[in-house]
Amino acid sequence: MIEWILILLAVAAVASLLGFGRLSGAALTGAKILIFVALILFLLVLFGIIAIAA
Repeated sequence: MIEWILILLAVAAVASLLGFGRLSGAALTGAKILIFVALILFLLVLFGIIAIAA
């Protein structure tokens, strides 16, 4: 998931440098959503609500 976040952030940066505002905004919005999901999953694992099978 972190790989997708980094890819979307890179796409947003390149798109903004090239002047594609809407594409940059869409990529940034996707990255924000994935960051939020990753943060929620991390907190659930941290507090023991979800257990990761080993």
